[in-house]
Amino acid sequence: MGVFKKLSWFFRLEWKAYSIGIICLIFVAGLEVIPPKVIGTTVNGLSDGTLTKERLFTLAGVLVLIGVSTYVIRYFWRFYIFGASIRLGRLLRSQLYGHFSDLDQSFYKKYRSGDLMAHATNDVQAVSMTAGAGILTLVDSVTMGSFVVVMMVTTISWKLTLVSLLPMPLMVYLTSRYGKMLHSRFHDAQEAFSDLNDKVAESISGVRVLKATGEVESDVTTFTSLSDDVVQKNRRVAKIDALFDPTIFGLVGLSYIIAVGYGAYLLQQGEIRIGDIVAFTTYLGLLTWPMLAFGWLFNIVERGRASYDRIERMLAVEPEIKDAKEAVTTVDSPRLDIAIDRFIYDTQPVLEQIDVTLEPGKSLGIVGRTGAGKSTFVRLLTREYDVKQGAIRMGGQDIKQLLRETVRKQIAVVPQDHFLFSASIADNIAFAKPDASMEQIMEAARVAAVHDDILGFKEGYATMVGERGVTLSGGQKQRISIARALLADCPILVLDDALSAVDAKTEEAIIDHFRTADNEQSQIIVAHRLSAVSHTDEIIVLDAGRIIERGTHEQLLRRKGWYKETYDHQQLESLVEQGGGPFES
Repeated sequence: MGVFKKLSWFFRLEWKAYSIGIICLIFVAGLEVIPPKVIGTTVNGLSDGTLTKERLFTLAGVLVLIGVSTYVIRYFWRFYIFGASIRLGRLLRSQLYGHFSDLDQSFYKKYRSGDLMAHATNDVQAVSMTAGAGILTLVDSVTMGSFVVVMMVTTISWKLTLVSLLPMPLMVYLTSRYGKMLHSRFHDAQEAFSDLNDKVAESISGVRVLKATGEVESDVTTFTSLSDDVVQKNRRVAKIDALFDPTIFGLVGLSYIIAVGYGAYLLQQGEIRIGDIVAFTTYLGLLTWPMLAFGWLFNIVERGRASYDRIERMLAVEPEIKDAKEAVTTVDSPRLDIAIDRFIYDTQPVLEQIDVTLEPGKSLGIVGRTGAGKSTFVRLLTREYDVKQGAIRMGGQDIKQLLRETVRKQIAVVPQDHFLFSASIADNIAFAKPDASMEQIMEAARVAAVHDDILGFKEGYATMVGERGVTLSGGQKQRISIARALLADCPILVLDDALSAVDAKTEEAIIDHFRTADNEQSQIIVAHRLSAVSHTDEIIVLDAGRIIERGTHEQLLRRKGWYKETYDHQQLESLVEQGGGPFES
């Protein structure tokens, strides 16, 4: 029952709803123990020949009144108790979603999306059921069972009651044992469901790769194996679950046999009447539900406990990147002063001796080999990771002392992975600025050189984008992502290799806007194609996390280092692709 203690914070929050619901349950239990006594009185009256028509109609009226009252009161306890449990589900999902949103990249590298989805669906549902059906079965089994036993003892025979309830301690022992077994097995079943959930999410996201590599059949085999594991572990749960009802019905049946046998003996002794036996067996029938509810309670509670433990473990994960206690919420200037002595990720140095200043309205190009640390540089700016040796300052203020939301509102990033939402193209572009007009959306699309592509779609800007943008080409997704960042109109724009999927002509059109735009927006352009950074005010070349060259495009060409060598190589490739070059006759 420890899960009820853990949920005490919610019961205090919803104390009015639970109080009304529990009071209604107690009233219903009190009403339901009256009909057996009425039936017993009627039978005694028939056997004695003392039952009159008026008396019969009175007793029938009492039964009708109890039936109608029970119907009405049951509506209210369902409304209040189940309504509160639904609100718990909503609250837990909101807590999980908010917590997931607050966690950083290291968390998402450790936990899989399918597992997180399982926590927010199956686990929340199990806990919600504990707060609803669990409270119902707890209160109903205790109150109904107590009322029935009291009526059996006080109005019929304490001897018959005591003997008939002898199998009950055995039932308590067995259901408790089943509950412990159920807790362990249900936890394993939920873990297996998480694995299956993650596999489905991964396969749907990577369906193009699976088809392109001919691995669909292999993926289906893996899915089938995981699905079989879920079935097997849920069957283990079902085997324990299936023991509850037969055990309870069997022991209640044993109580019936004892009641009838010992009741007949007491009848012969003249201690009870025939109507009392009828009423007593009816009470035993009423006692079946509390006993079933008691067994069901263990089932629900153990499921809820296993799920709430999983949710608690997830909510207990602390983000590595946190806001300072007195974080600053405003920035005086978007000027960036980056001084990274050393940044280590997974025991491996990624960036060292980085010293860069970016004035408002200026542009910075970052180039280098794959794995040189370019994307890590960008992630440090947006506080996906924090610098421990060194500092990044914005407007003279260490960004670790700024509110994370404040930092991210200053920087619009177009990442390498161009994520689009399952919404219209217009909604995707206006994601960071929902109140943008259609003219503003279209202007951003023009600058990103995707306006004509959008008009080529049948529904234009109202075209719905498939999940993760699967209905668009790579270049179109990139340009829509750029338009989204442009419309956000942040003081700093970061393009993290965001022009890799567009052709040279389109790249030139986009870059030309940055070159000629008359605004104070700073730009950081990370690229593999050096033509994308040739216009920037300063270019740094990274290699193994260090700056090996820096300067303007012209200065770096004169130095004849890595930049010059790579630029010449890319120019030659461009000539060959265009069908020209030094070997053309």
